[in-house]
Amino acid sequence: MQIVGFNLTKISVERSSNFKRVPINTSIEFTNIEKEKIDVLKDQEAVKVNFKFAILHGEGDQNSPPKEEDILGSAKFEGSIILSTEKEEAKKIQKSWKKKELEPAFQVPLYNFILRKCSPKAVQLADDIGLPSHLQIPQIKPRQNSN
Repeated sequence: MQIVGFNLTKISVERSSNFKRVPINTSIEFTNIEKEKIDVLKDQEAVKVNFKFAILHGEGDQNSPPKEEDILGSAKFEGSIILSTEKEEAKKIQKSWKKKELEPAFQVPLYNFILRKCSPKAVQLADDIGLPSHLQIPQIKPRQNSN
C-alpha cells in the first residue's frame, strides 16, 4: 500500500462565546472506501478512503466524545486519501469495509498519515481563533546555573 494522493474537502473551526478550558477529544472516522480509477497505475489498484478528523473541546465522558451541546470549540477536517495497492489487497480492503471494519495493519498507517497532515493545520487554526492546542508545543526554558 502506498499513498499517492491526499485532498481536504472541508475545514471547519469554531469557538463558542462562552469558551472555557475543557478536556480535548480527538477522533478519526473513515466514512467510505471505494475503488478509484487511475490510468497511470498499471498493475496496481487505486482505493479512495474518505475520512473525518475532529478535535473537540468539551465536557464529556473519558471514553467517548462530548455531546454536540457540550462542545465549546472544535476543529473538523474532511477529506480523502488515494492509495495504490496490489489487486488482492484492494479486494481485501473492500471486503472488510463492507462490514465497516478495517484491519489494524491498514488502519494505523492511515491514522498516522491523517494526524501528520491535519494536526499542524489544526494548531494554526486553533491559535487563530483562540483555542488551546491539542498538541504539546515544545518550550525552551533558561538553564539553571550550577555554581
